[in-house]
Amino acid sequence: MADIDNKDQAEMDPADMEDVEDVEEEETTVENTKRKACQLTEQLMQNPQILAALQEGLDGLNGSPSGYIESLPKVVKRRINALKNLQVKCVHIEAKFYEEVHELERKYAALYQPFFDKRSDIVKAAYEPTDEECEWKADEEEELTDEMKEKAKLEEEKKDEEKEDPKGIPEFWLTVFKNVDLLSDMLQEHDEPILKHLQDIKVKFSDIGQPLSFGLEFHFEPNDFFSNTVLTKTYKMRSEPDESNPFSFDGPEIVSCTGSTIEWTKGKNVTLKTIKKKQKHKGRGTVRTVTKTVPNDSFFNFFTPPEVPESGELDEDTEAVLAADFEIGHFIRERIVPRAVLYFTGEAIEDDDDDYDEEGEEADDEEGEEEADEENDPDYEPKKDAASPAECKSQ
Repeated sequence: MADIDNKDQAEMDPADMEDVEDVEEEETTVENTKRKACQLTEQLMQNPQILAALQEGLDGLNGSPSGYIESLPKVVKRRINALKNLQVKCVHIEAKFYEEVHELERKYAALYQPFFDKRSDIVKAAYEPTDEECEWKADEEEELTDEMKEKAKLEEEKKDEEKEDPKGIPEFWLTVFKNVDLLSDMLQEHDEPILKHLQDIKVKFSDIGQPLSFGLEFHFEPNDFFSNTVLTKTYKMRSEPDESNPFSFDGPEIVSCTGSTIEWTKGKNVTLKTIKKKQKHKGRGTVRTVTKTVPNDSFFNFFTPPEVPESGELDEDTEAVLAADFEIGHFIRERIVPRAVLYFTGEAIEDDDDDYDEEGEEADDEEGEEEADEENDPDYEPKKDAASPAECKSQ
């Protein structure tokens, strides 16, 4: 067999021999490049400092100016300044737009309120809805025959007779809170007995001509935990560009918030807890037990947010707490209060999840289409220049 190979090689044209040698040298070069790339990758992966420095360098490239503006003639830069001045005027118009949006929200909040008041009356058993008001064609009932519907109705009535007649809709707002991740993360076990007494949440907008603000009112039935019937949280907003940096304006922003002082019943304050610590005397060696009152995790800390100093300067921890607080307040105002029943049933949460799933499915479909196109393309050849992780591992 070796003789045949030597014979074939001897019969090959010298030019063909050169081509073979060139291909072999090229393949060797590619393999060496891959090997070196793999070795370099392994070194990087084993050295976090190098990775961090590399990432920092890459981050610095994002959004870096090209230098084109600096290279422009002075007369062109002068015109750019004119465009910036026009942009500032647009920003002030945008601020006025948001102020009018706030007025529209206030106007329509008054139109929504009668329906929200009736919702509250049903929840707290102040009003019993009529049969007509209770009719609702659920999806699973669409295909049921009249006979099946009647049978299901009788079974439900039988179950209702066996149970106590509950008043209104028990634990309505507590269930809403537990169904929403943003709010359930704030809840502690000792908060739940208190929130069972929550009867309504209302949104109040600032009056015409007043600085922009909105308030959340939490209405409670009389309970053993505190004497307040309403706990409030007020958010002050600003909808005007910063003169020193007008282009940073991106709509109204919450600048501060204040909450009610809760009049706790003695021994019922869930925002505080008592701990006992043992202390040993350095000289005598005696041990004593010291009782201390310390802050405790609770949803009701929501009503005692950090104060914003007049200077507006905040440390990182306070800034993070306020950012989370603003997000929660905005979410309650925009989503929870208008759609409370759908968060109670979980339908609003399912809709949110469906939105994310659809995006993922679309992305998967696009990837699948690309793969199929590549497989059906007779001229498609996989790229071999870059070393894959699998190749690095095998080498």
